[in-house]
Amino acid sequence: MTQTEIRHHEESVTIQAPVISIYDLISDVTRTGEWSPVCTQCWWEDDVDAGKVGAWFTGRNELPHRTWETRSQVVAAERGLEFAWVVGGDLVRWGYTLTSAGTGTTLTESWDFLPGGIALFEEKYGDDAPAQITDRTQQALDGIPKTLAAIKRIAESTMSNENDRPECADPAVVHSDAARLAGPAR
Repeated sequence: MTQTEIRHHEESVTIQAPVISIYDLISDVTRTGEWSPVCTQCWWEDDVDAGKVGAWFTGRNELPHRTWETRSQVVAAERGLEFAWVVGGDLVRWGYTLTSAGTGTTLTESWDFLPGGIALFEEKYGDDAPAQITDRTQQALDGIPKTLAAIKRIAESTMSNENDRPECADPAVVHSDAARLAGPAR
């Protein structure tokens, strides 16, 4: 199968963190720039609907030879199971599915170049459409494993930091301990 024939790709990684923690991380699109090799920033159009099916966000993408923005709409938002969006209404679908894996989570990232996206490329690029489609396909094939590795690093680092915190989170106890350690008031 040639790259112009590839319309779907997915890869998975197992992360030592709970499903809900991973979902909360990936569904916060404002953090996408922390793990994406291309999308450097995202912002919600309406914070009230952020993360819900139907919500729209804008993403800024950067490569060495160009920078562009896209609008995307959330099409799946089932906490702990799936988070997905479609770029430009009908161009490309990106998504994550999550499944429990022992004490961790298997996170699968998927990419689908939709018929609307193919048609747009054919209209926009004409005879160069196959080359442009191949380029975008290669970006997805290269980017997905990098994205998953970065999400794994961030999530497991967060879990490690949370495990290093003291068990007692009662502010009154923490305050009294701090006062005791500081010594008598002067």
